[in-house]
Amino acid sequence: MKIASSFISHAQAELNLQREIGLHTFDEIAGKGKAEWNKQLKKINIEGGTDAQNSTFYTAMYRTLLFPRKFYEYNKENKIIHYSPYNGEVLDGYMFTDNGFWDTFRAVFPFFTIMFPELNGQMMEGLSNAYKESGWLPEWASPGHRDCMIGSNSAILIADSYLKGIPNKEIHNLYEAILKNTKNEGPVSSVGRYGVEYYNTLGYVPYNVSKNENVARTLEYAFADFNIWKLAKALKRPQSESETFAKRATNFKNVFDPSVNFMRGKNRDGTFQSPFRPDKWGDAFTEGCSWHWTWCVFHDVQGLINLMGGKERFISKMDSVFVAAPSFDYSYYGAQIHEITEMLVMNMGQYAHGNQPIQHMPYMYNYAGEPWKTQYHVREIMNKLYTPAPDGLCGDEDNGQTSAWYVFSAMGMYPVAPGTNQYVLGAPLFKKITLNLENGKSFVIQAPNNSLENKYVAKAKLNNFEYTKNFLNHEDIMKGGVFELDMSAEPNKQKGIKMEDFPYSMSNEKK
Repeated sequence: MKIASSFISHAQAELNLQREIGLHTFDEIAGKGKAEWNKQLKKINIEGGTDAQNSTFYTAMYRTLLFPRKFYEYNKENKIIHYSPYNGEVLDGYMFTDNGFWDTFRAVFPFFTIMFPELNGQMMEGLSNAYKESGWLPEWASPGHRDCMIGSNSAILIADSYLKGIPNKEIHNLYEAILKNTKNEGPVSSVGRYGVEYYNTLGYVPYNVSKNENVARTLEYAFADFNIWKLAKALKRPQSESETFAKRATNFKNVFDPSVNFMRGKNRDGTFQSPFRPDKWGDAFTEGCSWHWTWCVFHDVQGLINLMGGKERFISKMDSVFVAAPSFDYSYYGAQIHEITEMLVMNMGQYAHGNQPIQHMPYMYNYAGEPWKTQYHVREIMNKLYTPAPDGLCGDEDNGQTSAWYVFSAMGMYPVAPGTNQYVLGAPLFKKITLNLENGKSFVIQAPNNSLENKYVAKAKLNNFEYTKNFLNHEDIMKGGVFELDMSAEPNKQKGIKMEDFPYSMSNEKK
């Protein structure tokens, strides 16, 4: 039996049938599918790993590439068209669906900017079409606007793509859409900005005004505003406009309580919520608690360090995440949600890698001058929480995000702050990994003495020159080259790295 489908019409389905299957046999179609997947997976070549590591890596890369789904088709003139889930019409151009940006802004889309920039550009056109057809940017398309999760993370995807030089003929329309998001609530709570009237006037979404998950919303809006600020500057928008977003990007400070060193719900009158349990899931947060969301200051880690009272207290707080008792309060949900269960199974204290908000946190040791702790924890997470077994994924996949974390981490880096050009260094898993870029160049990460014991970076070279920074720039990767790491069984605790050599932090940028 040969079957094809279409979202447009029966005639289009028949056209798809002839184009995609035609007279091919089952075995021929299976062979074409295998060849296509091998073509995509061969864009990254790994060497020096075990069979289990190889299987885990390519499974993770496969999962990273499954979403978003292409929601467009080719008509009989071979022109790209799509059925719009937003207005019911058949229209020209790209459309993508089945994606939650709350998850995928973190690592999936940054992965696309490196390895699939052409596809990333098509996705930006698809976002523009969604705005034209519905009046809003999607945040969780399934296939149209889905009332699910929080944030206005579409702005992060758009800014990160444009700032990394991916052509975008729709950028001005998309910027208009971003501005609309910053001023309005949408038709569902996940579109636009839920609680925006409070956020724009008070600098945070209050705990006691019936706007659920308010601290999480405040933190995510602030990071989106950072990205909008960077994009506004790149587009040469009026200075007053960019300054507004620069100011709002610091709103994370408004929900930090220095008396407990946690992010905490804040009432409309400026007092903090009481009573307070840092292990209460939900309520002021989304699928997590203060232990997880306190680290969601991607763009200004130095600002967070300052709030916590300096590097030593910051590092001590991060250390405590991994050793604190995995207690929890699920009263907001009324039952123990699976993310809590996964945290308990992982047995890493309050570190809940199976859900997204804290996944970047191990890389933040770099910002405080102790990168060896990043290297230790990242390697532990890769080895313990990812395997090729049936239970080898440690929590929510969420459209490829948990797998994208692994893909980046196995390469020895991670995009902590999309909207910047920096990938914070960790500990690569393989002796050699080659990124075969779309521009025809290759970026090679070599760690010839890498092993289970040798998980610490002793020194590094980029294109045969000594490299002392603990991050890589996007431009250096895209130019191609060789990044060589000398791995050791002992952590390199040398001091003296200059502040400007730390990963990007908004507090350190000259205004």
